[in-house]
Amino acid sequence: MTALLELNGLSKSYPGVKALLPFDLSFRRGEVHALLGENGAGKSTLIKTITGAVTTDSGAIRLDGLELTGHDPAMSLDRGIAAIYQEFSLFPELTVAENVFYGRELRGPGGFLRRRRMEDETANVLRDLGTDISPRAKVANLSVGHQQLVELAKSVSRDAKVLIMDEPTAPLTNKEVEFLYAVVGKLKARGVTIIYISHRLKEIFDLCDRVTVMRDGALISTLEIASTSEAELVTLMVGRPVDQEFPPSTARIGEVVLEAQNLVAPKVNDVSLHVRAGEILGLAGLVGAGRTETARLIFGADTLISGQIRLDGQNVTVRTPRDAIAHGIGLIPEDRKHHGVLLGMSVTFNTVYAALKQVSPGLFANAMAERAAGEKYRDQLRIKTPNLEQLVVNLSGGNQQKVVLAKWLLTGSRVLIFDEPTRGIDVGAKQEIYGLMRELSNAGVAIVMISSEMPELLGMSDRVIVLCEGRVAGELGKADFDQEKVLRLASGLGNEGKTDEHE
Repeated sequence: MTALLELNGLSKSYPGVKALLPFDLSFRRGEVHALLGENGAGKSTLIKTITGAVTTDSGAIRLDGLELTGHDPAMSLDRGIAAIYQEFSLFPELTVAENVFYGRELRGPGGFLRRRRMEDETANVLRDLGTDISPRAKVANLSVGHQQLVELAKSVSRDAKVLIMDEPTAPLTNKEVEFLYAVVGKLKARGVTIIYISHRLKEIFDLCDRVTVMRDGALISTLEIASTSEAELVTLMVGRPVDQEFPPSTARIGEVVLEAQNLVAPKVNDVSLHVRAGEILGLAGLVGAGRTETARLIFGADTLISGQIRLDGQNVTVRTPRDAIAHGIGLIPEDRKHHGVLLGMSVTFNTVYAALKQVSPGLFANAMAERAAGEKYRDQLRIKTPNLEQLVVNLSGGNQQKVVLAKWLLTGSRVLIFDEPTRGIDVGAKQEIYGLMRELSNAGVAIVMISSEMPELLGMSDRVIVLCEGRVAGELGKADFDQEKVLRLASGLGNEGKTDEHE
C-alpha cells in the first residue's frame, strides 16, 4: 500500500514547551491509522500542523509526493485534507445543504444561489453515506449523531483524500457508533486515508489498520494493529506497565447515607435507590434511560415533581444545587467544560468558589486562605498545572476533572455523583481518577457513578442499578455482575438479578 501523506521532521515549540519533536511518519492510501497518546502527548499539535492550523518550526508535509507550501486550513481543504473535530464547525440555524456548501456556495447567472442543485448534491452525498437526512433540515433540529454525519458530508463533498477524525464517537449513542463504523468502512474502501484519534481502545482494534503512539511530543512507535495488544499500547502511552486497570476496594461498607425515594420528573418515572458510606453504586442504562436526569434531581439541578431525598434517614429538601451543597452532595457532571468548571478562571478560583463562605468568611476575599486551599488539593489530587493561576481551559481533560473534584472535596461532600467520570480522558488519567475514587470510597464517601463504558461500570462498582426508559429495570450485586445481564435489563428484556431495593 503506497504512502499518501508523508510527514518529515515536523517540529513545533512554544515558550518553554516542545510540543512536537522531529520525527518521520507516513499514512498509507486507504488505511485507517490511529493516533494514540495521553492528553499533552502532541496529537492535537500534529493534526493542526497537517491541516495548516499551526505553522511548524521545521519539517515538510507531502501529499501524493508533492510538498505542501503556504499551508493553511483553506489550502488544506482545497488539497483534500479535512478534519472533523470534537467541537462541530456547523451553523445551527442554517440547513444541512447550506452547511455542506458553506464558503463555496453554487451560484448561477446574476450571482443567485442555486439552492436546488446544492440540495440535490447534498442529498446524493448523504445517500452515499447511507443516511436519508433531509438537505433542507435545519442543523439545530438534528441529533448529535446526525450532525456528525453532516460534518462527514462536508468532507466527502470536497473529495477529501485525507480525513482526520478527532474523538468522533464521544457524543454518539451505541447505534450511531455502529453507523459511524459502517461509514468509515465505506470511506476506506473508496481509498480515503483516515487518521483516527480516540481514547477508546476497542474502537482502535475494531477500525484501524495501524496505530502510532505519541508521548511528550515524540513518536514512540508505529505498529500494525494485528500485531499488538491493548496492554502493549497502554504501556507505550504511559511509559510504564499498568498492572491493574481498576484498583481493588478496601472500603468497609457502612450505613445508608443517601436515599432517593420514588423520584418523578419528565424523564424519571418512580426511581428509588440508595447508596451506603464507602460504596460505589453504578447507574447503568442506554442513552435516554434517565441516568443523568436522576442525578440532576438528587443534586437539585432539575425540578422534582414528586419523591423524597433522605440523608442519614432524615428527609431533606433539595430544590437547588445550593441546597445539595449545604447537605454535602456534590455532582461531577458529564459535560465538565460547560457545567463543571469555569474555563476562563484560575485553578484556585475553580477550587474555592463553591465554598467561598467557608474559605473567605469575611466581607473580603482571603487570598492567602484561598491559595492554601488550592495548594492542598493540587498536591492531594496531583493536578498538573504550571501554577495555581493557570486558567482551567489550558489544562488537560483529566486535570480539569481533578479540579472539579477538588471543588467538591473542599465543600466536604459526603455523597459524590460522578456522571461519566472518564469521558474524553486518556488512559493514564483514567487510572488516576479510578485511584482517587477508590481513595474516597475507602474514606467513607458514598459514590454514585454513571458510566456508559461497561468495563468501567463493572470494574469500579460495588452494586449496579439498571435504568430503562426512566424506570429501575433491575439491580445486580457484585457476584451477579455480567455484561449481558446489564444490557438485557437496559434494553427492557428481563429483570433477572433484581433484588429488593431496601434489603
